[in-house]
Amino acid sequence: MAERGVEVSALPQEVREQLAELDLELSEGDITQKGYEKKRAKLLAPYLAQTQNLAPPPAYDEQSPGPSSAPVPEPGPGPSNSSSSSSSRQRRTRRRHRSSGTRDERYRSDIHTEAVQAALAKHKEEKMALPMPTKRRSAYVQSPIDNCTPPDSSSSSDDEAVSSESAGPQHSPDTWINSSLHASSTSSSASSTLSHGESRPAQAAQSQQAPPPPAFAHPPHSHSQPSALAEAFAATRIDPGGGVGPPDVPSQAQARGSRVDLPTNAVVRGMSRGQSRSSMMETADVRRVGRGVPVSSRVSTKIQQLLNTLKRPKRPELSEFFMDDQEEIVEVPRADPNTPKPEGRQIIPVKGEPLGVVSNWPPALQAALARWGATQGKSPALTALDITGKPLYTLTYGKLWSRSVKLAYTLLNKLGTKNEQILKPGDRVALVYPNSDPAMFWVAFYGCLLAEVIPVPIEVPLSRKDAGSSQVGFLLGSCGVGLALTSEICLKGLPKTPTGEILQFKGWPRLKWVVTDSKYLTKPSKDWQPHIPTANTDTAYIEYKASKEGTVMGVAVSKVALLTHCQALTQACNYCEGETLVNVLDFKKDMGLWHGVLTSVMNRIHTISVPYAVMKACPLSWVQRVHIHKARVALVKCRDLHWAMMAHKDQRETSLASLRMLIVADGANPWSVSSCDAFLNVFQAHGLKPEVICPCATSPEAMTVAIRRPGVPGAPLPARAVLSMTGLSHGVIRVNTEDKNSALTVQDVGHVMPGALMCIVKPDGPPMLCKTDEIGEIVVNSRAGGTMYYGLSGVTKNTFEVIPVNASGAPIGEIPFVRSGLLGFVGPGSLIFVVGKNEGLLMVSGRRHNADDLVATALAVEPVKTVYRGRIAVFSVTVFFDERIVIVAEQRPDASEEDSFQWMSRVLQAIDSIHQVGLYCLALVPANTLPKTPLGGIHISDTKQLFLEGALHPCNILMCPHTCVTNMPKPRQKQPVGVGPASIMVGNLVAGKRIAQAAGRDLGLIEDQDLVRKLCMWPTMMHQYLTEALQWRAQTDPDHTLYVLLNAKGVAVCTATCVQLHKRAEKIAAALMERSGINIGENVVLLYPPGIDLIAAFYGCLYAGCIPVTVRPPHPQNLSATLPTVRMIIDVSKAACILTTQVLTRILRSKEAAASVNIKTWPIIIDTDDLPRKRPPTIYKPPNAEVIAYLDFSVSTTGMLTGVKISHAAVSALCRSIKLQCELYSSRQIAICLDPYCGLGFVLWCLASVYSGHQSILIPPMELESSLTLWLSTLSQYRIRDTFCSYSVMELCTKGLGGQTEMLRARGVNLSCVRSCVVIAEERPRLALTHSFSKLFKDIGLSTRAVSTAFGSRVNLAICLQGTTGPDPSTVYVDMKSLRHDRVRLVERGAPQSLSLMESGTILPGVRVIIVNPETRGPLGDSHLGEIWVNSPHNATGYYTIYGEENLQADHFNTKLSFGDPQTLWAKTGYLGFVKRTELTDSSGDRHDALFVVGSLDETLELRGLRYHPIDIETSVSRAHRSIGESAVFTWTNLLVVVAELCGSEQDALDLVPLVTNVVLEEHHLIVGVVVIVDPGVIPINSRGEKQRMHLRDSFLADQLDPIYVAYNM
Repeated sequence: MAERGVEVSALPQEVREQLAELDLELSEGDITQKGYEKKRAKLLAPYLAQTQNLAPPPAYDEQSPGPSSAPVPEPGPGPSNSSSSSSSRQRRTRRRHRSSGTRDERYRSDIHTEAVQAALAKHKEEKMALPMPTKRRSAYVQSPIDNCTPPDSSSSSDDEAVSSESAGPQHSPDTWINSSLHASSTSSSASSTLSHGESRPAQAAQSQQAPPPPAFAHPPHSHSQPSALAEAFAATRIDPGGGVGPPDVPSQAQARGSRVDLPTNAVVRGMSRGQSRSSMMETADVRRVGRGVPVSSRVSTKIQQLLNTLKRPKRPELSEFFMDDQEEIVEVPRADPNTPKPEGRQIIPVKGEPLGVVSNWPPALQAALARWGATQGKSPALTALDITGKPLYTLTYGKLWSRSVKLAYTLLNKLGTKNEQILKPGDRVALVYPNSDPAMFWVAFYGCLLAEVIPVPIEVPLSRKDAGSSQVGFLLGSCGVGLALTSEICLKGLPKTPTGEILQFKGWPRLKWVVTDSKYLTKPSKDWQPHIPTANTDTAYIEYKASKEGTVMGVAVSKVALLTHCQALTQACNYCEGETLVNVLDFKKDMGLWHGVLTSVMNRIHTISVPYAVMKACPLSWVQRVHIHKARVALVKCRDLHWAMMAHKDQRETSLASLRMLIVADGANPWSVSSCDAFLNVFQAHGLKPEVICPCATSPEAMTVAIRRPGVPGAPLPARAVLSMTGLSHGVIRVNTEDKNSALTVQDVGHVMPGALMCIVKPDGPPMLCKTDEIGEIVVNSRAGGTMYYGLSGVTKNTFEVIPVNASGAPIGEIPFVRSGLLGFVGPGSLIFVVGKNEGLLMVSGRRHNADDLVATALAVEPVKTVYRGRIAVFSVTVFFDERIVIVAEQRPDASEEDSFQWMSRVLQAIDSIHQVGLYCLALVPANTLPKTPLGGIHISDTKQLFLEGALHPCNILMCPHTCVTNMPKPRQKQPVGVGPASIMVGNLVAGKRIAQAAGRDLGLIEDQDLVRKLCMWPTMMHQYLTEALQWRAQTDPDHTLYVLLNAKGVAVCTATCVQLHKRAEKIAAALMERSGINIGENVVLLYPPGIDLIAAFYGCLYAGCIPVTVRPPHPQNLSATLPTVRMIIDVSKAACILTTQVLTRILRSKEAAASVNIKTWPIIIDTDDLPRKRPPTIYKPPNAEVIAYLDFSVSTTGMLTGVKISHAAVSALCRSIKLQCELYSSRQIAICLDPYCGLGFVLWCLASVYSGHQSILIPPMELESSLTLWLSTLSQYRIRDTFCSYSVMELCTKGLGGQTEMLRARGVNLSCVRSCVVIAEERPRLALTHSFSKLFKDIGLSTRAVSTAFGSRVNLAICLQGTTGPDPSTVYVDMKSLRHDRVRLVERGAPQSLSLMESGTILPGVRVIIVNPETRGPLGDSHLGEIWVNSPHNATGYYTIYGEENLQADHFNTKLSFGDPQTLWAKTGYLGFVKRTELTDSSGDRHDALFVVGSLDETLELRGLRYHPIDIETSVSRAHRSIGESAVFTWTNLLVVVAELCGSEQDALDLVPLVTNVVLEEHHLIVGVVVIVDPGVIPINSRGEKQRMHLRDSFLADQLDPIYVAYNM
């Protein structure tokens, strides 16, 4: 640029100050590059004319002085006008208060800021609206300012995004961010209301007209038919009454009560849900939903946004992808032909200049101290500063020598008793001194050297939970440290136990603490002199070093290496005796120790130590010290340059002219170049010469690797390299010519150290020499380097004894090199360039990215007011066979949700554009919550650990698995279904597989009358109907008690003998017959709480010839949620009458009921509490056994409300089957703790006792809520052998009584009597629950073999039931990967990806099952998963429908195989399972065929061509974090949605998002689209304990969940 030609130092003072101010504004981000150029040009305009004829300065490029070589590239048309709104926003940005507390300004780069802005400007055409996460108000962590969220309006620009991608004006990045912000409000407080009721229909219409968006570009499976999607969204209706409501979220009950039109078909799709998790047994609530879900919600708008975002063209697939085969996931590498490859010749090792031999160099460093102590005793060695930056005291060489000798003497002679020496030469001692006390540290360090013990300097521990504390313990342990030296003040400040002892820090060995203040030291006797041998290979000191994983190891430095390193530094830096050096670095390690403590003593240098605390209080203090002391050398980091620059205007009169060397310790960081430039820019006016800036490269292992020598005034400045980031990511050096946005400008770090030999080797694999244009790890051979990791010989070999090999693999020599951990290359003139560190290296899909580069890009994204600049952690986590990049930053307290989200979205794009790598996760945490290192940096490995453990507690999070996980297995292509029977049969025969079918034993008829009398049975042939059975029992055994009903206290509140039940049934039948309008064959609803009234009413209906329909009564406290379900079943069943109790009659007619339903249209209600004693004129007998006995209504887990017809023949056959299986007869007692309204629960509660004559003890499950022990104590008290329960009951007991087995034993509860405890369910057996139940109550006598499960479905209420005669239920382990392909492969227990499945009980007598392919309807072999079809005399007759859906009926109830056995009629259960022949034998002596139920066919998720069962994914999710209680998954428009209940505090909510995403990706190879965190009890569960996932889905889409947090994964 032209104005660069002006000589700044020649300008007037006033103009120089204005320029400096301008530079500062730019470096701070308070002005754009464009504004900066403008103002600067204006300031310099008057002086430019004078300098037009001068030649411009040389360009800093190592290759050629081309256009790309300028340190600050000329802004082209792209970046300079990156966006008008962007620059106006920056103008609006007020000047921030410049805090001096930020940690590090390593990454400030004007070039880079411009590049990022240009990259973001590129995105403006794409206009992708990212859906903003939804967060509950209470989940906001920070933000004292209550930010107003914009109203929830889908702005029209969103729809234009779909309809016209290229038309219309292009918007800036701001516009699309803002549009996305307005399209999605963050606060869920307004979630259920629409702020503009009228804008939605318009939007729906618009989306209807929009052309279908392109199909997903990334997973080839996701061709979600756009037309279907458009139709779904076009069909979205808004309830006209509920358009605008109060801003608070309605309760679950209100939300669910919304009226929706009834669909035309009567197989009503609905939902069942208890009032809350704690009251699982309450009335079901059915939401009627038509073909389209009424998604009047912004949730689905956001999902649509997410879908649109995911439809963007994705980065091409990576070189490796995986084939998900049944055996393993196979990696198929594909090389990209365009990958840049190194083309240079093999590198030749670079030699440093010889280490000069100086005659007066001491034989050891202690000898130098002895010499200065004796000859130059008054000479100052160290000046320490107080907290204000004023000199506190000066330590002279004489004092340093005498105190070090005293300490050496004390350590060797005065610690133990007289005869016992605690420390011997060679022992390791910890040095624990604060940063503010350099003098005590110096004395301790030299005292140890003189005593020949080995000092191990460490940081002062502040608390038991310090970041990395246990790793420091590992260091002390590996070094065998037992003694710690410290100062009195420091000791007082250490955390202590109540008794006053020093706290035992986590992971630390036991330490003896020794105070080294002068008053505690003993003066040695006149004849004692410390032994100072010539430097040898013994260890002199140990410097700690933290690895990438956080392990802290000790690098041992030998005495000769210590001396040689000091000599090499002296030669390289040209140190002279008596110079003054200002040290801002940590004096305990690295450059601060090598220059400021060791080399300075060797050369009698006066060191001024500026502690970190002083720098925080007064950032300019080091500059003032240089000015006051006329220091020749200063030792700083980039952050010190930046801080000084920020504060320089407070101090006008400072001169840096005395400096001959400004050593930049982290000059190897690629981003140091801009700090150096900016500092020079400001301080050149204060006498700073450009040639004195000396960056260097160091590592704990190789010590100083390279340092730039101080230049000669007027000599040309060293070169810069402008490198291509794409090349760097492939490990290749390419000068950047095309895309200046992805360029990295690096400065050299000078030449190799004197006496050293250096070469570059490949960072991984064998140490092969790199080519000249290849990036590799720098390895050094020198006498001045570390010798080993102390105490860790295994790790030492790989680092300290590396022998490089050439391309053919032959070693290049004998001499060992040390790995420095620095990545770089050798440039022209043997200059060393460093581009990163091994520990900051992120290897993603075979490409290398540098953590520091990513931090720099993130910080260049405006506005940075969202996060603290110095508090950003970048690391990678391994998820699904690759490294994934995670960025965590601390959010400022005043940043709004919108700011944060905007910043995060832009960071994603900037990193994607510049580095061509996708971020996996970006998290913002509240201020001051990340673990810090002692000097204020972020402790990366601890942060990573917190992230992986779910203990980071972010306040904002953005996951992008869709973008960055590109190595998913290929979706399975399903084979066409046209396979004929012949090929299948042949295939089965060839494979040696049998057809998967099984049958229960024969349901024979007993005709021997003697046996009948002996078993107290009623003659089977005589009575086909239960009504006859009850009458027969009332005559033959009237006083036999059939039922006992218990209350919560375990007291029998009601009993019924055979005759009592018969008489109560007669009363009810008489009442029904008297009423006009109730005819034979009409349906009657029974609305009773669980009890004997329900049983009596059932038989009363049968006596009167009516068809009973049992319905769960509404919950009095939650009528609005539960009454509509009751009303719905009454309407669907066309009931002529309702039988109920007095209490429920009052509820049905109450005002509260009127609020939910129309109470004027109830059918006849008969209160059966006080009926007159009347007998019916006749007892109805059906004309034949095929007549319907009762209707069984139930809500399936998929939300289908179905009523099935059960005939009298089916009732008799089912009861007979159960009787045979469970050996039930009159003298037996069973206990039932089940809901008596549908399925097998109803059969056991109401029918089985009347048929078999056994006594049933009835325990209503809701009584357990007030008395958890009721069921178990009943089993013990009545010595019950057989009991039946639901999963809900078992879960209540397991969770509530798990820890109380001792209390139960003390109360005399003994379950040894229980022979079988059967869980009644219509799902896969819950193995984990049954196991934990058996295990917990084993202590009170429960047999481990007692617990088993049953299985029934809508078409057949009882298919399997573990009886008394069959073998024990077997458990198998199947391969989950095969199961997704509908194959069954048995594996060993504990095999990876194995799933344990338990047999669902023995198949009942008279029942046959076969496994069928649901698509071909052909039978399958026993190694396949298929639909379970059932044939049995107790199959249901069909669905009860209003309009007669005959086709559905025929399809489900009377269906035939397509081949094999085409005559038999089967019923489809709708469940997937398989049959396996076991080694066990059944009662007939044959091998037992076990039926395994895997899951409901309707609920399976078809994703990526594979079949997933929700329960498997939910099991993984629930294991992911201790705070996840229940979880549920479902899909919506091809996105997997995971809902997790949070049991912990709300600050854990966002921790769950990455953990849930990780676990599903790792274990199921699926990407989660949306993660919803909700309160406990939100996932609806029906009375059987089954999750109602479809109801949950509808509630989510209608925005009725009131979630704590909703994360939309990109």
